Amino acid sequence: MKLSKKQRLGTAVAAALALSAVATTAIAQTTSPAAPASEQDQLQALYKAAEAEGGKVTVYIGGDAPGQWDSLADAFTKQFPDMKIHLVTDLSKYHDARIDNQLATGKLTADAAILQTSQDFDRWKAHGDLLKYKPVGWDKVFTNAKDKDGYYTGVFYGAFSYLVNTEQLPSKQSDFKGTDLLEPAYKNKLILTYPNDDDAVLFGYKQIVDKYGWNYLAKLVQQNPKLIRGVPGAAAGVASGDYLASIAVGGDTRPSGTQVFSDTERFNSWAQRGAIFDKAPHKAGAKLFMSWLNSEATQENAIATWTWSVRKDVAPPTGLKPLASYKNTDPKAFAKFMSDRASVERFRSQVELYFGQVKGVDPGDPDNTLGRTPGGF
Repeated sequence: MKLSKKQRLGTAVAAALALSAVATTAIAQTTSPAAPASEQDQLQALYKAAEAEGGKVTVYIGGDAPGQWDSLADAFTKQFPDMKIHLVTDLSKYHDARIDNQLATGKLTADAAILQTSQDFDRWKAHGDLLKYKPVGWDKVFTNAKDKDGYYTGVFYGAFSYLVNTEQLPSKQSDFKGTDLLEPAYKNKLILTYPNDDDAVLFGYKQIVDKYGWNYLAKLVQQNPKLIRGVPGAAAGVASGDYLASIAVGGDTRPSGTQVFSDTERFNSWAQRGAIFDKAPHKAGAKLFMSWLNSEATQENAIATWTWSVRKDVAPPTGLKPLASYKNTDPKAFAKFMSDRASVERFRSQVELYFGQVKGVDPGDPDNTLGRTPGGF
């Protein structure tokens, strides 16, 4: 049968499309998509950008002792030797005041902040003060440890509970109860961080009061505890054997003590938040630092050696189960507590009736030398 010109044209077009489909399939079968850049490759790209910016970064980080986080700064500059970092340690409640004042006066020194005052990050986000930035490995971070929009990301899980001398514990550590500390053996042998000085400690006491009532605190004070500022000192007191226990704190208590995660006592766990400021003087340097800190290698080697990583693909330290397997803690509860500042202050004021006003120098800045704008270049 003789085809018309129109029919011959349609047949030719169909044949051409068929050949094109075959060719496309063949190319797809022989060409694989480019592999995504490794985390270390991404860090190297960020390093080049930070060098081009000037190779500097200032980070305000919450802590209780000068130089507490120097190991992080050392590890960072070891990997990126052309970077200069000011990692400034002080209590979070002082750092956030510094940052607020710097923002108010238009003289921002901090490029990034890593603090336990979780309410500040929500407030800074709402005010447009934070840079939207998802660091390397962000997709591997647990949902409860990051802002869904990418304005802040957790860098580790903190955990405050009881610290107890190992010889004082029941045969099964999980059977320990907070009321054990009211026994005569603990008289004059408790070392406590002022709960009205540190909100993470305060929330631990909130959980205790919710369980045992205010009378527990009255009996606890009758044990004549040593009261100090800062968490490391409480851990050190138990570690040395000079004291038998502490409450709602954390830290290394070897050789004499251990941190107790009991089956019956609730404990405070939270994701310590980190963020970059939108008007940071060294944005590229801040991106490098935050991405380095959240990278798999750093989380494994610098974080998961002593606490839980915020990453799903990094195992917990030896001796600890995955945080999600502990049924008597909720990593979201502390942030909820911190968000209601009126309730926090009411509870703090009542706690102060039992323990008195905080006494002593700032453990993070004992010489009072940091001032309003520490660490600037």
